[in-house]
Amino acid sequence: MSPQNTALPPVVDHHTWRAALDELRIREKAATRELDAIAAQRRRLPMVELPDYTLIGADGPLRLIDVFGGRSQLIVYHHMWSDGAEWQCGGCTGFTSQFTRLEFLENYDARFVIVTNGPIEEALAYQRKVGNRMEWYSSSRSPFAADMDAAPGGGFGVNVLLRDGDTLYRTWHTNGRGTEQLSHSFGLIDLLPWDRQEEWLDSPEGWPSRPTYSGWLDSPGIAAAYGSETSEDKS
Repeated sequence: MSPQNTALPPVVDHHTWRAALDELRIREKAATRELDAIAAQRRRLPMVELPDYTLIGADGPLRLIDVFGGRSQLIVYHHMWSDGAEWQCGGCTGFTSQFTRLEFLENYDARFVIVTNGPIEEALAYQRKVGNRMEWYSSSRSPFAADMDAAPGGGFGVNVLLRDGDTLYRTWHTNGRGTEQLSHSFGLIDLLPWDRQEEWLDSPEGWPSRPTYSGWLDSPGIAAAYGSETSEDKS
């Protein structure tokens, strides 16, 4: 639905528009080069060896090394969790719903999974409920999540792990807005003239604005669009 009574970008001739775009492009290219430099620094990060954690999957307990599925690199999204809750974190639910085609990671000797602190039975039921396509694991009987800065009752996060033979290492971690770089949704929304429309943004006078997060599709909305009940109704 289009915002009502909002300001519009000024209307100019094509030459003026092109000049403004070229001016912005200088900053966009600088940001791209900075991201390249950050990636180069990330490639040079040291790493820390990990102990032999045990997680729980759909088929029962398994070692963390088995979660790699024979690959050398593993991205772990730590999904916030409240035991017994009807709906889990809307941000985590919506964020991870984006990842429906991860097979391309196989060409990079990598895998991307979800680990939550909740009981595996609840986690798998929630996965089906919201139509999540990723592989889920539970760390409910392990200190893994706490050691990875995603303790029970805490926040979400992303960790990257590396396997060298039978030895595992932690190579990178982020949380908060650091996870935005993994998302295509924010990149697309930020291209729009009215972008995220959140009240913290530096926007022109009259731009549509609403409370932060209020435009995000929450867990019930994700379930309605992708969940198991929706799939059954369409079959």
